[in-house]
Parts: sequence; structure tokens; C-alpha cells
Amino acid sequence: MPRQTPDSLRSETPRAKGRPRKDPALSEVRARLIRSGLEHLTERGYSAIGIDQILRDASVPKGSFYHYFQNKEAFGLALIDAYQAYFADLLEGAFDDQTLAPLDRLRLFIQRATEGMARHGYRRGCLVGNLGQEMSALPESFRQALTNVFEDWQARTASCLSEAQDAGQLTHSPDPAALAQFFWIGWEGAILRAKLEQGPEPIRLFADLFFSMLQEGEPNR
Repeated sequence: MPRQTPDSLRSETPRAKGRPRKDPALSEVRARLIRSGLEHLTERGYSAIGIDQILRDASVPKGSFYHYFQNKEAFGLALIDAYQAYFADLLEGAFDDQTLAPLDRLRLFIQRATEGMARHGYRRGCLVGNLGQEMSALPESFRQALTNVFEDWQARTASCLSEAQDAGQLTHSPDPAALAQFFWIGWEGAILRAKLEQGPEPIRLFADLFFSMLQEGEPNR
């Protein structure tokens, strides 16, 4: 969900024409805060981490944090936006690969996402999934933000599955939207288990069973 650029990010000196010029140094400070927040929240979650630790790791003074974010809730919403942008690129990179058949594009996404977890020793999970598990202790504003992210991922996946249907890769006629929702429900569980076990086996098991199900029929309702 796009958010309005804070006044604090705008240049102090207005330009005569066009958009105001942004200070690259200020943008870098905000980027460091976002990177530090994503690292901590994908590993430990929102409730377990304090702003002070994020500031120390980002080498940013507390005053600079409040220059960009009104409070921890606003920071958390910005992290959801940043993670969604990162993940949208990951999905597009796989789903838009026209050299592959549609189901192979989904396999490519799974492969790349698994490799991403492996690079960090399976310590980092899915930010959106982590926050979803904490929802009872989170600001209510997070609920719709997280729902919007899942719906976007599901829509992208449904489009890929619809292409697979048109290409004759599916042996039956499932509802792509329902299958996509089913995929993401299972995927988040697999990611959680992979983080718990610090290994890829839960993801492999889920992927194998999901693709096997696509060839045999829809999940039981």
C-alpha cells in the first residue's frame, strides 16, 4: 500500500520547478533503519525486538528514527511495505519468466525463496507470516496491511496457475484462486517449520505434495 512521503524527507530548499530534491544522506539513513528492522523482525518478530536494538545495529541515533517514523507502529507498517516490495520482485522474477512453463515458474519461485532462507541459515522466516502469528499482540492497523499483502501474493499465484490451466499442465479444472490461497496457507506453515528445524525439508515436502496434488485433483473440501 503506497504511503504519503513524510514532510521530513523533502528538501529544505524548494526548487523553482519540478519536484523537490531529496537529500541522499537522509534516504540512506531511512534505508539502514528499514534493513535493520527487516533483519530483526524476520528472525525474532515484532514483540521481541525494541527500537533501541534496531538503532544500534543501524548506527542511527534515536532522534533520527523519529524524524522518519512517528512510533514503532508506523515503523512496522513501513517494514510491511518494504517487505512486500522485495517479495513482489521475487515473485515477478519467477512468474514473468516466459522461457518456463507456468508450473515451472512456481517451482522457480520456491527454489529461489528456499535459497534465500539457506543464505541466512534458515534463521529468518517470512516477515508477513511472523507478524500474522503475533497479530493478537500487534496494533490493529497491521491486520489489513498483512491481509492486503497475502491477497496480492495470492492474486499473482492464481494468475500463474490460470496460465498453467490454459497450457494444459493441470489434469483437472481447479479454481486457480482457491488453489493459490491453499498454496500460501501451506507455504507459510512450511516456512515456519523450516525456520524451526533450520533446514529445507519442510519446504521440499510441501512443494512435492502440492505439485502432486495439482496432477491428481483438487484438495478435499
